[in-house]
Amino acid sequence: MWKLAPGATGKELRLVFVETLQEIMQENKKVVALESDLGGASGFTKIQKSNPEQFIQVGIAEANMVGIAAGMSMRGYVPFIHTFAPFTTRRALDQVFLEGAYAKNTINIYGSDPGVCVAANGGTHNTFEDIAIMRAIPNAVILAPADEVQLAWCIRECAKMEGVHYIRANRKGNPAMYAEGSTFELGKGNVIREGSDVLLVSMGEMLSVAYNAAEKLAAEGISVEVIDMFTLKPFDAELIKKEMAGKKLVVTFENHSIIGGLGSAVAEVMAEEAVTMPLKRIGAKDVFGQVGSYGYLCKEFGLTEENIIETIKAAL
Repeated sequence: MWKLAPGATGKELRLVFVETLQEIMQENKKVVALESDLGGASGFTKIQKSNPEQFIQVGIAEANMVGIAAGMSMRGYVPFIHTFAPFTTRRALDQVFLEGAYAKNTINIYGSDPGVCVAANGGTHNTFEDIAIMRAIPNAVILAPADEVQLAWCIRECAKMEGVHYIRANRKGNPAMYAEGSTFELGKGNVIREGSDVLLVSMGEMLSVAYNAAEKLAAEGISVEVIDMFTLKPFDAELIKKEMAGKKLVVTFENHSIIGGLGSAVAEVMAEEAVTMPLKRIGAKDVFGQVGSYGYLCKEFGLTEENIIETIKAAL
């Protein structure tokens, strides 16, 4: 059971990932961490020091890292691998697809700094297509945690399950959304704010932005319901069907392309239900990334409270 507790930016998510994994490693010596020469960026060097026998530094060889993880899975290990989101999806796609999912091996993937989170690393590192890629892999699980509480839960949940699991998460801190001790359900979205006029669906680092925009719209007499769809796959289609009933508008808001991501998943549900209600998808629009600060990139790609508010007002 979860409890909402929105607040200030918390601990860096990479530290949460490392500390949670270290705890799991003490409980299960079969859990291993693999890194592709980004240990400083991810904090995985801390695991190398604390649990050297459960750590492998692969180097800048992401495809090889996936292959090693698959082989370790075959021998009964539970591998967690890390690299930036474009390298776990675009660069190592064939290995994730064949050696991971197709071969029914277990690989837990931390794809860090998706979309605009990568900031000044630039257009080659902006990942607006990773969800679209991973959604097409049969039986893959895709998670986009909003804060440190949800991230820690996702990591522990993945450690218990077999298969390919993709966690896309910022390395830096996100604003808090959930209270300590909150638990969640895989494949189920969370209605974090009730509303009657508009259904706003978001996830990950954008959830707090969506929530804040809904609060501001409420002050203007527009009632917005907000769903945290932290599980992109399996997708909670039933919740979308239920909560869009009686609304005037559905809006999706994501740090991803509007093609193949959250917006597409919601659109698929609405199309299959033959819903005639308007849908507005806010996200990257069939473009490549850019170099810039996080704030600059959010404005450039419309990932702001102001854009949500303007979009909803115009649509209504």
